[in-house]
Amino acid sequence: MKKLLIPLFLAVAAIGNAQEATVKSPDGKLTVNVATDNSKAYYTVTLDGQTMLERSQLGFTANYGDFANGLTMEKWDVKPEAFEYDMTRTKTSHVSVSRNCLTATFRNAKGLQMMVEFKVSNSDVAFRYHVLPDDTNHPLSAVILSEASAFRFPDGTTTFLSPQSGPMVGWEHTKPSYEEEYRADRPMTEPSAQGQGYIFPALFHIGNAWALVSETGVNGSYVGSHLSDYKPATGYTIAFPQAGENNGNGTPTAGVALPCTTPWRTITLGSLANIVETTVSYDLVEPLYEPSQQYRPGRYTWSWLLWQDESINYADQVQFIDLASAMGFEYCLVDNWWDQRIGREKIEELSRYAQSKGVSLMMWYNSNGYENDAPQTPRQRMSTTAARDKEMAWLQRIGVKGIKVDFFGGDKQQTMQLYEDILYDANRYGLQVIFHGCTVPRGWERMYPNFVASEAVLASENLFFGEGATFREGFDLTLHPFCRNATATMDWGGIVMNRYMSRDNASRHTRKTTDIFELASGIIMQTSIQCVALQPNNLSELPTFELDFLRQLPTTWEETRFIDGYPGKFVVLARRHGDQWYVAGLNAEPTAKKLSLQLPMLAGQTVSYYCDSRKGEPQLTTLKVDKKGTAKIEIQPNGGIILK
Repeated sequence: MKKLLIPLFLAVAAIGNAQEATVKSPDGKLTVNVATDNSKAYYTVTLDGQTMLERSQLGFTANYGDFANGLTMEKWDVKPEAFEYDMTRTKTSHVSVSRNCLTATFRNAKGLQMMVEFKVSNSDVAFRYHVLPDDTNHPLSAVILSEASAFRFPDGTTTFLSPQSGPMVGWEHTKPSYEEEYRADRPMTEPSAQGQGYIFPALFHIGNAWALVSETGVNGSYVGSHLSDYKPATGYTIAFPQAGENNGNGTPTAGVALPCTTPWRTITLGSLANIVETTVSYDLVEPLYEPSQQYRPGRYTWSWLLWQDESINYADQVQFIDLASAMGFEYCLVDNWWDQRIGREKIEELSRYAQSKGVSLMMWYNSNGYENDAPQTPRQRMSTTAARDKEMAWLQRIGVKGIKVDFFGGDKQQTMQLYEDILYDANRYGLQVIFHGCTVPRGWERMYPNFVASEAVLASENLFFGEGATFREGFDLTLHPFCRNATATMDWGGIVMNRYMSRDNASRHTRKTTDIFELASGIIMQTSIQCVALQPNNLSELPTFELDFLRQLPTTWEETRFIDGYPGKFVVLARRHGDQWYVAGLNAEPTAKKLSLQLPMLAGQTVSYYCDSRKGEPQLTTLKVDKKGTAKIEIQPNGGIILK
């Protein structure tokens, strides 16, 4: 990390003894007030004078003290902070952070201290707690039983939320897995589908502004949290895991060593550009270890998406390795049952064959044995250190470069420890990691250098399972740039080019999006290793210009800019790879959308223009962007555009 110099007049901390403290963003537009009232701590947030968060409670309850009630504010201080850092695997490669920081110290009725820390940039508010030992008894460990942390939005706010699932439900008791449907533009008063609140990230529309709530910095030292259902008096509050998660094993509370800090609760505020472009998930965390090598981004083929379990055989995997090689893709993912249907000896042979074709294998694993009833193998290979060490040494020896680990049991602390342990051990053996059937990442791209992405979304595999998902695809992929993919990388699991959801591309239900929609989705979706779910038949069926585009598709970006859109309706983003800009748009609405895009990065240029005809047929032409950077385009229903 490179520290930036702060002017001396800004570095002077303001210190006082008061019952109310204020911190503003560097541009002065975002204001956070922290105060006590009736012996409770609260915060409020305004943006340009507009109330974004009404009085929302702070605090927590631990086994050694109540830090949500009986509080007085002892002191507070405010100071500026600025730094910059580089990343290679997210929406932008270089980040400069400027923010003001407030730390307020409280005492409860028993005289025990708690500190609340706020960091406020021009578009983000983050807060966390410092959990301190009892000055008298000096405990060095504690249990955080609950949090009072709240998010109380003004009346009239509408929501874009996905419900938290109940524990040990769904297929083979594999939920919660962050795979419930998002609903758009709903009132806050609408109860969650299963009465368990809502997952992160959570998007809110407040008048003419927006707010995205999430958390970051969660590792094995705490639980993963979510939002409760809405209550008018308190708003949404932080909810801990359910007792029934992990088949009832482990506690839903957090065990901590003192002193400690809790994870950051984050709120991105303002325009949709602020939401899409935020890096707050990464700004608040640090790398936990060094990468054992330089990990390679890229694309992968995947037979299972449409060919399913029957494709997990040697001959079919050779076809998908050959497909990856023909397209210049870096990886091929071999999915579940490979240990039984192919066998370890033949997998070694398959890996040698892949390497001879310039392709590396990634291998699927079941995460555990007691947290769900999923029968897929390999099982019991990722759940203990000894098993992982043996398995990962073998993977390294045969040239495998990544693993996809599936079916996690919830958000309890022990599951967060399992994620962390898998990542740390995988790094020792040069393995990149993708998680499926899992929780949402919380700053992990920066914390763990070999972490690629998580599913944590109702993803592309559902296109095969039922036609309803094909009707929802446009909605989903125009929503997630503003919520799920705004806070973390997302393994959607496939740019699907087959017209039919079948191996023969002539039976079962059809894809409802156009080819250009699918191509553009590869730019809209952000992950450093992207699944391009081509099938071998696509090599002879698709136009050459579509295949050429996929051969050159980048997966890492130096810069991301929001251009236009509305969650669940349409989206246009610009991303830069090296010195090449890609502008991609998707339209989920039933009518064509004519837009006048402001693209200063392409001003005066004639660009390649990928679009759909009125009949939804793919076209490649050119488009002149005027000297002011204006480009007039039209996106067909369930269609897309790309300017390159």
